[in-house]
Amino acid sequence: MEDEAGAGAPQPEPRLLGPGEVRRIAARLGVRPSKRLGQNFVTDAGTVRRITALAGLDASDVVLEVGPGFGSLTLPLLAAARRVVAVEVDPALAAELPRTVAAHAPALAGRLAVVTADAARVRDLPGEPPTVLAANLPYSSAVPIMLHLLATVPTLRRGLVMVQAEVADRMTAPPGSRTYGVPSVKLAWFAEVRKAGQVPRTVFWPAPMVDSGLVAFTRRDPPPGADRTEVFAVVDAAFAQRRKTLRAALAPWAGSAAAAEHVLRKAAVDPALRGESLGVADFARIALAGREMLPVPPPGVDRRPRTIG
Repeated sequence: MEDEAGAGAPQPEPRLLGPGEVRRIAARLGVRPSKRLGQNFVTDAGTVRRITALAGLDASDVVLEVGPGFGSLTLPLLAAARRVVAVEVDPALAAELPRTVAAHAPALAGRLAVVTADAARVRDLPGEPPTVLAANLPYSSAVPIMLHLLATVPTLRRGLVMVQAEVADRMTAPPGSRTYGVPSVKLAWFAEVRKAGQVPRTVFWPAPMVDSGLVAFTRRDPPPGADRTEVFAVVDAAFAQRRKTLRAALAPWAGSAAAAEHVLRKAAVDPALRGESLGVADFARIALAGREMLPVPPPGVDRRPRTIG
């Protein structure tokens, strides 16, 4: 294992993977990209260098990488950070990753820890807590993974993830926009989220049907006094039928439309607005008002969120 003195010392640049080598490793392992797991592997060295640079890593950072695959992004991350914890759901790829690093960057092998797990459920990470998230996230589960990690790994202060372009739009949408919805609000609870660039489909193997986008985030404090579970329950209710006014949409959550209106007026929110008009601070005020005015849920009313990350 690399000692502390050498953890931040300059190291030789790793030999990055190219398309041919990725395919050769896959053939040797008998791995075929899985649509179910959202496996589209980056094979372009310029793209992984760009992601690493945009992540803004320094020699003190511990990086959490989700879905390292064959290690295309892992290698430059290891050169830029003090340590990389790679979470990979595919056992064959997880077992192969240390061998790839040993072959392409032997001086950096001690910086790598591999966890074979589903990143949307992982809880126990080895060693020092990670400070930065850097990942090529599976298209179908990008938002659940982000919410789970932000909720369970409080040491993550910032990050850069690659997701489907449409998902990037939803993650970063402001209130009032067409793509603003549950992912936008829930991510805003944890962090300031912004677009950081586009990635063409041609850099992947196999090439997906859509382009990708880079999303950067910086963690921030949530609205004061609010409880995440309570706020997320309000968000889920507000967007369950997004064309309804808040008075109608929150009626199941509050127990009746009249009760919802009372809570909304207490929170200084117009009951005639729709959920897409509100920011995370507005939803927090509604949740706080609901806690005060609706202390016991009526029979049959479930105020728990559908997902809390």
